[in-house]
Amino acid sequence: MLVAGDPKSNVPQHAWMPLSSGQTAKPRLLVMGLRRSGKSSILNVVFNKMSPNETLFLESTSIMSRNDILSFLDFQLWDFPGNLELGDSTVDPGLLFQQCGALVFVIDAQDEYIGALRRLYEVIILAHRLNSTITFEVFIHKIDGLSDEHKIDTQRDIYQRLHDELAESNVHDVHLSFHLTSIYDHSIFEAFSKVIQKLIPQLPTLENLLNMLCSNTNVEKVFLFDTASKIYIATDSSPVDMQSYELCSDMIDVVMDISSIYARTQHAKATPSGYLSLQPPSTNGGSSNGRAQASSNAAVLEAAANGMARDPGLAIVEDDESHATIRLNNGQALYLRQVNQHLVLVSLLRDDSFERQGLIHYNFGCISEALNMVLMPESPATAAPHQLHI
Repeated sequence: MLVAGDPKSNVPQHAWMPLSSGQTAKPRLLVMGLRRSGKSSILNVVFNKMSPNETLFLESTSIMSRNDILSFLDFQLWDFPGNLELGDSTVDPGLLFQQCGALVFVIDAQDEYIGALRRLYEVIILAHRLNSTITFEVFIHKIDGLSDEHKIDTQRDIYQRLHDELAESNVHDVHLSFHLTSIYDHSIFEAFSKVIQKLIPQLPTLENLLNMLCSNTNVEKVFLFDTASKIYIATDSSPVDMQSYELCSDMIDVVMDISSIYARTQHAKATPSGYLSLQPPSTNGGSSNGRAQASSNAAVLEAAANGMARDPGLAIVEDDESHATIRLNNGQALYLRQVNQHLVLVSLLRDDSFERQGLIHYNFGCISEALNMVLMPESPATAAPHQLHI
């Protein structure tokens, strides 16, 4: 039987928890940085589904703003103007960093960043003194305009300068991480995924469940996504390959687009079944062996329309047994299975694994039940999940 163990990890005190109707004080994620560093662009692309090209017309943040993010995680997102001084009489640092789970500081990698590092150092010293459990996440942003060598050199220089400053101040127990990000690719979603995963107490249990799924169903890689933001809450213990992550992330958009057409309505109880095949435009030249080529040059794209419906809110599918399949032309396939209103499992596996399609559906169903037991313990109790089959 699947048993949800008690995860033990070094999780900050103010870790984010799943949605709870009785929750009043929401945990906070603070986003800071100098003017024009890209803070507002990041937040709009990740949480408001804005196109990266549209962010060129955004104005600089002039006032401190708070947004309530309602998805799998219920938290407050605070965006600070670049010219805000923490010593300002209008800002109460003690209240500001209360219940703060993580602080994201954005640095423009294409600009002179000495001033940004000075501000970051001041923020870390003050915030760490008031709340030592805060995790500090440094987004080295706008790397799309830099060469690979320049990216590495910039990250190394920023890390070394900040590390030396903190060492001189005798501050050694800071939770500090660095991420190379851009709004023009999936790196910004990957970075936010890493930020949130550190603040989920159930993460070790989630990883164990996904590892069980991979070992029993011949799944090469599986992600547990929050459908509202396309941030992955957890994945199995195998290394994250960016191309695999991009394929699984893009599948959510594909399913949303197709399910909005083949949606179950109030006037039609019958749901379309079978597969919808799409023939993508042909391309000239190039190899189709890689995963990236398979994503853009798939010979056959099949999406199962079993109960799919696009909700105007957060859910992209209508019931907990909804699923979709995309077959690539390199012998691999993508499989999506809904977990609950806010979460979906998206996995990458070999196409020949679907010879045992019933086993795949059954095992994914077992893991979905177990995930709900771990993440939503206050929800109406369901029967204990069945045993995985090999």
